Amino acid sequence: MKEIKVLIVDDHPVFRDGLRNVLNAAEGLVVIGEAQDGADALKATQTLQPDVVIMDINIPVLNGMQATRQIKSSHPDVKVIMLTAYDDDEQIFHAIRTGASAYYPKDVSPESLVRTIQYVSQGKYVVGEQLMNQREIERWLADASERFGGLLDDVDEKFRPLSPRETEILKLITRGLSNKEIAYTLGISHQTVKNHMTSILRKLDVEDRTQAAVFALRRGWVRLQDTISD
Repeated sequence: MKEIKVLIVDDHPVFRDGLRNVLNAAEGLVVIGEAQDGADALKATQTLQPDVVIMDINIPVLNGMQATRQIKSSHPDVKVIMLTAYDDDEQIFHAIRTGASAYYPKDVSPESLVRTIQYVSQGKYVVGEQLMNQREIERWLADASERFGGLLDDVDEKFRPLSPRETEILKLITRGLSNKEIAYTLGISHQTVKNHMTSILRKLDVEDRTQAAVFALRRGWVRLQDTISD
């Protein structure tokens, strides 16, 4: 039986190591490479030609949604399984629309993940433990689009990545820090923080810092552990 070649994309080395060990121990799977951000994922996919990409959503440069869209555009036969720290129906919808074949929170069991890799490599889709074929996933997407209404427009804008500095500031916002405290923590001016805040609100299409924090947490852009002060 031909081995399924897997590429792991995640910016946490410890998580990548653990996932690589799990997958290499499974019969019929082999991890052929790793990437730590969306740009590296595109290069690794081009070079290594994996069968399946395990893609974190909250990664630098290009987030997982954008990287998946570009991978599927250039390599339509490559299957993508999204992993995230937060399980959210709206994000599942966007992930599948973007081209993912499956979506799981990061606490997925090794057995479920291995089984899903095998399924998606055969052209199947897995959503909430439900196994679907092409016709069934198209019906699921049609039903989901009815629920989420206008979210079909401007999906790329919904997942426009924040810069590394903006992401850093967003993490501090979720900790409850004021602009002044953020400026002191990062060693930048108060006005610079305000400028970044304006950019963050515009990119996320939200009205205030509280909505920005909730948006980022719900979509896994900021992990819950990042909101806990040392």
